[in-house]
Amino acid sequence: MTGWPENTSFEAFKNRWDLEGKNLWLSVFEMHRDKMQIKNAEAAISNLEKIFTATFELSNKKGFQAMSLRDLSRETGISMGGLYAYIGSKNDLASVIEGVQRKYIDKVIGSLVRDNLEPVGCLRAIIFGEIFMMEIMSSWYYFCFMELKGLPKEQQTFALDAELRGEDILMGIIRKGINSGKFTCERPDLLASQVIAQLQQWHLKQWKFKLRGINTEEYAEYIFTTLLGCLNFKD
Repeated sequence: MTGWPENTSFEAFKNRWDLEGKNLWLSVFEMHRDKMQIKNAEAAISNLEKIFTATFELSNKKGFQAMSLRDLSRETGISMGGLYAYIGSKNDLASVIEGVQRKYIDKVIGSLVRDNLEPVGCLRAIIFGEIFMMEIMSSWYYFCFMELKGLPKEQQTFALDAELRGEDILMGIIRKGINSGKFTCERPDLLASQVIAQLQQWHLKQWKFKLRGINTEEYAEYIFTTLLGCLNFKD
């Protein structure tokens, strides 16, 4: 049986990319280690998981701007002094969350571009890959979309750049398909923007789709099929 990205099932994706559990928290540690007093990964990852999981929960309840580090201390059971061994400020937290999300998008989607897949296969893998990442890392995506707009301009810029990079990648693949005679499209820029908006719906309004019994792969398949229709795909 073929693996990801030729096989775009959720199982094949998870076999290729480990985006949760210990490996995820090790990535958080590696990204943030220069700002922490704790230098031993094994000692750090358990508390990092507590800190970031509690941050997501508190942000959903009261908003990140209203959350205090004292709230975080109570939620995690880690003393204020203990917290400062891991984070210097709330902005440090937000920077790492945005950075982790950006790192994994670049790894997963960037690998598809580097694999130089033919346009249809590449579009399919990008759409399914984005939806699968949103499913696994839903808290990270939701935070970056909802909370970064209230943070310093540099962090806002990182989030906006990530969305624009996603659109640029889609536009490049669409134009490649146009040049090969497989697609026709007058406005690749607007179509790419529409696809990004459809993808974002999965982490912003996932409750609605699940209420209607629409699963992860069904939603990805719908976006992909709709996109091919807009591109007048010629097999």
